[in-house]
Amino acid sequence: MDPVTLAVVRGALEQIADEMDLHLIRAALSPIISETNDCAHGLYDPASGETIAQGGYGLPMFLANMQFTVQRLIPIAEAAGGFRPGDIWITNDPYLSGTHLNDVILVSPHFVDGKLFALFANTGHWMDMGGSVPGGWAPTAREIHQEGIIIPPLRLYEEGRRNEAVVAMITANVRLPQQLLGDLAAMTNVFALGRRGLDDLVARYGVDTLQACIDEMMRRSEAEMRSYIAEIPDGTYAVTDWFDNDGVVDERLTVSLAITVEGSDLVFDFTGTSAAAVGPMNISDATTRSLCFVALKHIFPEVPVNGGAFRPTRFVIPRKCILNAEYPSAVGGTTDVTQRIVDVVFGALAQAIPDQTPAAPFGTTGVATVSGRHPETGKYFVAVYPYPGGYGASRQSDGLVNGTPPGSMAKFMSVEMSEHRYPVRFRHYAIREGSGGAGLHRGGCGSDYAIETLTDTVVSILGDRVDHAPFGVQGGGPAVANRVELTTGGRAWVPPMRSKAEKIPFAAGDCFHLGSPGGGGFGAPIERDIDAVEADLNAGLIDRETAETVYGVAVASTRSIDGRPVFTLDPERSRARRSEMRPDRRQAC
Repeated sequence: MDPVTLAVVRGALEQIADEMDLHLIRAALSPIISETNDCAHGLYDPASGETIAQGGYGLPMFLANMQFTVQRLIPIAEAAGGFRPGDIWITNDPYLSGTHLNDVILVSPHFVDGKLFALFANTGHWMDMGGSVPGGWAPTAREIHQEGIIIPPLRLYEEGRRNEAVVAMITANVRLPQQLLGDLAAMTNVFALGRRGLDDLVARYGVDTLQACIDEMMRRSEAEMRSYIAEIPDGTYAVTDWFDNDGVVDERLTVSLAITVEGSDLVFDFTGTSAAAVGPMNISDATTRSLCFVALKHIFPEVPVNGGAFRPTRFVIPRKCILNAEYPSAVGGTTDVTQRIVDVVFGALAQAIPDQTPAAPFGTTGVATVSGRHPETGKYFVAVYPYPGGYGASRQSDGLVNGTPPGSMAKFMSVEMSEHRYPVRFRHYAIREGSGGAGLHRGGCGSDYAIETLTDTVVSILGDRVDHAPFGVQGGGPAVANRVELTTGGRAWVPPMRSKAEKIPFAAGDCFHLGSPGGGGFGAPIERDIDAVEADLNAGLIDRETAETVYGVAVASTRSIDGRPVFTLDPERSRARRSEMRPDRRQAC
């Protein structure tokens, strides 16, 4: 294979998917796609269903999920007569496609000279799919039917003709039908852009050369991923983490993972994980596998992501556990359950390759939804706010401050756009000071915001990580846990399930105040550079008590600038204090 041709073809295929991402983001009506980029696009092998290329602007968790969706859709389509030119299939079945009902997947075949050459697929988050709670996040849902309408795999377009009965059935069951129709049009139209790009590539290189390049891309991705896995010491690395509750039963849920390294193979074994939750803290096996790949991509970012990169992995996921949901389990908590998969993969591999693996990130998407009728237009609205938070520190650096969820990368809607579209006012949006875990490298800080409603609304929140904060590694400290506080009728209160609340009536002037966790720390805090501690202290990322008691530094002087204290540390006294805090190594031996 000519390396130049291979590089050009790979870049062109990825560019096609990138352009599809950007086209949908710009064309979509709903802010969950246009503002938070809650979508994804990919190109797939028509026989194996494996990923050929994916866009770089959508959510990582969808990308492997779409491979599993395509793989499960292929036999369904074949049983129904096969893919035909002009067809577009649709589904949101969470047990087949992976995530929750709001994530709708479209699959479109692409033919070259009458022969099926590839499958395009995209995912878009639709703002509302019906169900008991506007927006879809129902913390007390006990079954999938309380979360919205299920769309089984079926032809939305048949040889270019849209099935209007299917569209009418969907729009009749949602709260925002016009917005849905706009997003559906954008999602279907974007396939034309992908087809043009792929046809240009076929015209330039021919089918045989293009197929040879695709096969070689997958072979090389598999070989590269195997080369990284082979460098991990053989053995089994186990970790256990927990969810606070499932929104219905106030008991913690266990996530157990044992990663076994066998040469260039990885086995992810989730035996010991809690059985299916009564509430919505469940995800499908496809999503569990997808988030394991997302975590690997964080650790080995150089590996090009296609079907070949997934081949070195095997999975043991017990049936009917919270990570292998089956009908009729509710799955609305998928946005939080997915984040914990990333956490436990990091926690396990940090034992094997600590120089490459970070501490736990903030670990909760903490979605807040505000819904009602706009006082000026009378139209129904649903506003969705997924958490940003802090990333875990690593051997190389401190954790990212105020980052998007590492498994989804869904961005927080801008304050300006939110206040323009919805009857809400932000009282503040800020870095949550002191929320990162202490360490040689400090975990990133989370975010802190408060939103006041300007009219009668209904507020729901689905989060986690209150009772079990993100963990540090290699001696690093845990992050500060999640915080949810509601103020209604002049009274501030915490929901009984701490970070989960459903359909709370808000009047004008009521407010909800959320503080996302930071990321865990890496390494012993008393090993952190003294100048870095001083910078953190003066930036407000840690307070004086933490600096002195956790990091072991001594303050030489304090002055005030614009009403804010500015500290200067005494390096000599700090080193002496740290020496006293450091355990006696000879005694420990």
